[in-house]
Amino acid sequence: MNATPEFFNVQPVETALASLFALWEPARRAVMLDVRESRGKVLAAAAVSPIDLPEFRRSTVDGYAVRAADTFGASQSLPAYLTCVGSVPMGAPPTCSVALGQAVEIFTGGMLPDGADAVVMVERTQALGTEEIEVLAPVAPGENVIQVGEDVRRGEPILPVGHRLRAQDVGGLLAVGVLSVEVIDPPRVGILCGGDELIPPEVQPQPGQIRDINAYTLAGLVEAAGGTPLLLGIGRDDFEDYYARAETGLRQVDVLVMTSGSSISTRDLTRAVIERLGAPGVIQHGLAVKPGKPTLIGLCEGKPVIGLPGNPVSALLVARQILVPVLRRALGEAPRPPAVIHAALTANIASTSGREDTVPVRLFERDGTRFAEPVFGKSNLIYTLLRADGLVQVPLNSGGIRAGALVEVMPFDD
Repeated sequence: MNATPEFFNVQPVETALASLFALWEPARRAVMLDVRESRGKVLAAAAVSPIDLPEFRRSTVDGYAVRAADTFGASQSLPAYLTCVGSVPMGAPPTCSVALGQAVEIFTGGMLPDGADAVVMVERTQALGTEEIEVLAPVAPGENVIQVGEDVRRGEPILPVGHRLRAQDVGGLLAVGVLSVEVIDPPRVGILCGGDELIPPEVQPQPGQIRDINAYTLAGLVEAAGGTPLLLGIGRDDFEDYYARAETGLRQVDVLVMTSGSSISTRDLTRAVIERLGAPGVIQHGLAVKPGKPTLIGLCEGKPVIGLPGNPVSALLVARQILVPVLRRALGEAPRPPAVIHAALTANIASTSGREDTVPVRLFERDGTRFAEPVFGKSNLIYTLLRADGLVQVPLNSGGIRAGALVEVMPFDD
C-alpha cells in the first residue's frame, strides 16, 4: 500500500499564532452583566469606584476610641485614666463624641466618633467600675483605624479593560456599590469531530467503533478559557458531509475547531474543508510540537479555524497551546503569567531536535521535596492525562531534560 507523502512546513507554536494574529481582528461583543454573575468574565470597560471606601473612619479592633494624645506615656505601672462616655452601636453612627480625657467603647468595623483619632485595643485596657478605664499602653494617631478612602478613592480605577474577574474582584466591586459591569460576550466555539469510527458516548460501541470524547474534553477546555462551546456533531469521512457540517457551524460561531483521525487521508480531508470554507484558508499546517504535529491553523471568513488531531491526548494538549491563546485574544484578555509549580524530575525525558514536547507529569512530595514523575503513554490513551496533575514542556532543540532537573509544571486548572 502506497502512502501519500506529508507536506509539513512545521513552525513553533508562537510563530504559527503570530501568523494568525497578524491577519485576524476579533469581532468582540460587549454586554452588561450583573456583577454577582460576572466571575470568570473579561471586562470590556474599566471599572471605576463611585465612592471612597471606607466612607467613614472605622475601627480595626475591639476596644476604645480615644484621643491618642491622652494615652502618651501610658504603661502598666503608670496607666492613663479615661472616662468611658458611651458605646458605638454597630451599623449606626456614634451618638456621642470624644473630648479630653474621654473614651468611647467601639467594636471592629464600628464608626469612629468625632474627636477620636485612634483606638486602643481592649486587651491593653482594664475597667475600673462602669465609667472609668485604665489604658496600659499608648497608641499613635491613626492606630487601629482605617481612614476614609484608605482602601480605594472615589474616581480611582479599580480594574482595567481586559481583566478576567476573580472572586475577590466581585467582592471589591460590590463593596463600592458597582452592581453591573460591561464584559466581553464569551466567544462561541464550534466543535466538529470527524471519523466513521466515532459514535456518541451514550451508544454501545460495536467492533471497530469508539466513543467520541474529544467533543466533551474540548468543550470543557473552552468553558475554562471563557468561551461558549457549541457541539456540531460527528462528521463522516466524506468530504461533502464534513464540509456541510463545518460550513453550517462556521456561520454560527466565532471560532471553529475540527478534529479528525490521524491517517494522512483524514488530515487531507480537514485541510481541503478549511481551504473551501473561505479565504485565506490554511495559514499553517504543522507545528513543531509533540503531540500535535499535524495541527492545522486557518482563517476563513474572518474566523479562526483549527484542525486538531483525532487522538484525545494530542487534541487536548495542542488545544491548550493553540485554542486557549486564540480565545484569550478573542476576549481581549490582558496577558498574565502562567501558573507554574517547581518540582524535581524523577526520570529522563527525551526529545527530538526541532520540536517542543509536552509531557504529562504526576506530582508528589517526599521528605519535603516536590517531585514530578512523567506519565508516558501513547497519544490516544486519555488515562495518561487522568493520572497526571500537570504538564512539563521540553524546550525546542533542547534534546530533553535529565532526571533531577528542576522543572516548571503547568498544573491543570480544571
